[in-house]
Amino acid sequence: MRIRAFTPRDLASLTDLTIETFRPFYEDSFRPLVGETVFANQHGDWRDDYRREAPRLHAPERHLYVAVADAGDDNGDDGDGLAGYVAWSVDPDRRNGSISHLAVSAQHRRHHVGTALCEHAFAHMRSLGAEVVEIGTGGDPFHAPARALYERLGCTALPTAVYYRQL
Repeated sequence: MRIRAFTPRDLASLTDLTIETFRPFYEDSFRPLVGETVFANQHGDWRDDYRREAPRLHAPERHLYVAVADAGDDNGDDGDGLAGYVAWSVDPDRRNGSISHLAVSAQHRRHHVGTALCEHAFAHMRSLGAEVVEIGTGGDPFHAPARALYERLGCTALPTAVYYRQL
């Protein structure tokens, strides 16, 4: 596995990986928790939302970056395709970075891919002058592995609560 910069040929795989990774959250966690009305209002088109969002994640001219963990070997073999990816932004004026997306394929989880991707993004942010990074995740059981990863990386959790109610 190697971490490299995103290229346009990665877009379809990145989009598919995003949908595969977050399907259990939207369909098995969020939908039953909030009910159909709130789900439809907030995330009813979540797959299409990701399909629209993914092409806009990497735009270095706007300080938006993506790196992918390529599951292929160093000889160019595609292997299993993308093991994962990380998307981040940097605000040079505030010297602040923010990770917006982190996804690791099911077969590559628990192999430190997420750690390597985050550390790669952190190093890139530092090289652009960032002194602080923000990374968020959910407080539900689906996001527990992400919370554990961010804590291992030395991030501090900020308690927050979001409430929904059907009107």
